[in-house]
Amino acid sequence: MAKAKFFLDTRRTKPGAPSVLKVAIGHRNSTAYISLDAHLLPEQWDDAHSVVVGHPDAALLNVYIMGVKQRVDRTILYLADTKGLQNMTANDIKREVERTINPAKVEEKEQKQRSKNLFAARFLTFARSKKKSTQEIYMHTYKRMVAFVGESKLQNLTFEDITKEWILKFESFLAITSPSQNARNIHKRNIRAVFNEAIDDGITTNYPFRKLKIRPVATKKRNLKVEDLRTLFNYPCEAHAVKYLDIFKLMFILIGINAIDLCNLKEIDKEGRINFYRAKTNRLYSIKVEPEALEIINKYRGKDYMLDILDRWKSHKDFMLKMNRTLKKIGPVKRVGLGGKKIYEPLFPEISTYWARHSWATIAASLDIPRDTIAHALGHGGNTVTDIYIDFDERKVDEANRKVLDWVLYGKK
Repeated sequence: MAKAKFFLDTRRTKPGAPSVLKVAIGHRNSTAYISLDAHLLPEQWDDAHSVVVGHPDAALLNVYIMGVKQRVDRTILYLADTKGLQNMTANDIKREVERTINPAKVEEKEQKQRSKNLFAARFLTFARSKKKSTQEIYMHTYKRMVAFVGESKLQNLTFEDITKEWILKFESFLAITSPSQNARNIHKRNIRAVFNEAIDDGITTNYPFRKLKIRPVATKKRNLKVEDLRTLFNYPCEAHAVKYLDIFKLMFILIGINAIDLCNLKEIDKEGRINFYRAKTNRLYSIKVEPEALEIINKYRGKDYMLDILDRWKSHKDFMLKMNRTLKKIGPVKRVGLGGKKIYEPLFPEISTYWARHSWATIAASLDIPRDTIAHALGHGGNTVTDIYIDFDERKVDEANRKVLDWVLYGKK
């Protein structure tokens, strides 16, 4: 049977200062303590009789202590009759006793704990800790979850409410508007990342991804063959499409540089290189500016940036959206009808800016350029122990890029 007694805890009290009166609950060779709203000097506590003596408010405090004793005893008897006291720990009993002694305080404590355990609040905090481009991806996931269950319900979900079944239902909801499995996987990975951090911080032990694997689906290769690139680069496209084709060619020549990185470049250094931190990985990256690249750069020199894209467009996304639409139309054009409506016969109707990167990598591999050189050229890696200790020779990347350009642009192997 559990036992409870009053205990004046003087263990950490400075000399001359009052100590906190506590209830000590002993059960199964362990003890749990509950602090009371009573602070006493050692001489004001009669431990043998569990009463306050010599204190200005001794009578009031003794009534309070008597009431606490009655509630503690009643709770222990109730637990013995209804909840199998023998299987409970001292801390289990402590939690039940606290509810009877100070229910408001317990409710406040549980509310604070619950607020820490709220999934949506944690998700938003996690998202805001990321850089802007990553924030946007997480916020897209958040908006899809709101569409799934509603804003109010989402904000009240705890980590324990997010089960494997919940995620599977969420994925089924996503499939209505996102037929791509890989697109849906992004949302699941975002949720999983928040769970991993919450588990690391001791917020929850629930992990719905333990038996829920996120498997990517192989996608269609997004690259052009050497012959296709030659055709595209030399195609006599419409005047308004010339700049977009030039920028696509520049992206290829600069080893498939990402659009956001290209648009934010400032200058070419004295060694004839562009140096920047990749927006995606925040990793320092350097590319030698070949003569073919410099020709295009000089053609579209910007005022505040190396290129004039952000001088003329609000963001790289706006420019690239227009660029992708234009690239998809490049090809023979016919005019029909009295109004001379244009009918396009696209050479590559699925092309986008990403194809520059994929095409460079594929062609480099076909020229037997080592895989680690290709990976470094594309800005991959950087997190392994090997990457940390080895200073990669940039000349290997320069030579690889020159080899790719000589083959694609001039037919030289």
